[in-house]
Amino acid sequence: MPRFPPNPERRPAVVSGASSGIGMATAVALAECGHPVALGARRVDECEAVADKIRAAGGCVFAHHLDVTRSDSVDEFVTAAEAALGPTEILVSSAGNLEFSTVHDMDPDRFLAQLQVHLAGAQRLVHRVVPGMLARRRGDVVLIGSDCAPFPRPRMGAYNAAKSGVEAMGLQLRMELEGTGIRASVVRPGPTLTGMGMDSTPEVIGPVLDDWARWGFARHPYFLRPADIAAAVVAVVSAPRGAHLVLVEVQPEAPLRKDDS
Repeated sequence: MPRFPPNPERRPAVVSGASSGIGMATAVALAECGHPVALGARRVDECEAVADKIRAAGGCVFAHHLDVTRSDSVDEFVTAAEAALGPTEILVSSAGNLEFSTVHDMDPDRFLAQLQVHLAGAQRLVHRVVPGMLARRRGDVVLIGSDCAPFPRPRMGAYNAAKSGVEAMGLQLRMELEGTGIRASVVRPGPTLTGMGMDSTPEVIGPVLDDWARWGFARHPYFLRPADIAAAVVAVVSAPRGAHLVLVEVQPEAPLRKDDS
């Protein structure tokens, strides 16, 4: 007799930060696997554009406004998503932003705003979705962390603190949910080319890169693609019941060495 009943083939998923970057790529990848996907972000027009592409490819999708810094917005989004697609089987928390700054220069309100999006926003989603998973005794919660959690980079403002908190919360969730049938996992990206921080000026980004190189964080120029992180999320939620991919770190492969032979 199997230790666990298998997961359904079609598992409704909710993805925050789905208008661009890792969230968008993850939503597309989950839809390609046959899962109904709810796209949530503040930029709902961009979510609708992504949804149109998923529908054109034959996927089942729902798009709705989501501001993870507001509990009422999280509740409205999840309620509408579940009415459209069914009870949430997969939660992917990937909403985030990035502002480069030294800690002492960063305005405290802007520092707090990053914590609100990355950390408190993830907790709001967990608070809303996990009780239903507990009732069904199954589900996957995937938090998008960062390799800045174990190895903070200088001039990342509040991002390091926020992602460290996300990964600590993910570990705590894993312990608290053990034996419930819910798998809490962290996918930890290395350097990934997304829209976050790309509006920074050369005057801002120059000192950032200089400090990264000085502290050993710029070993080569290659970046991951959002689709690479999406593939890791798919691997986590596709693991058979009884197996739990607790932490998956994804790093860009270095360029091939020159053949000196």
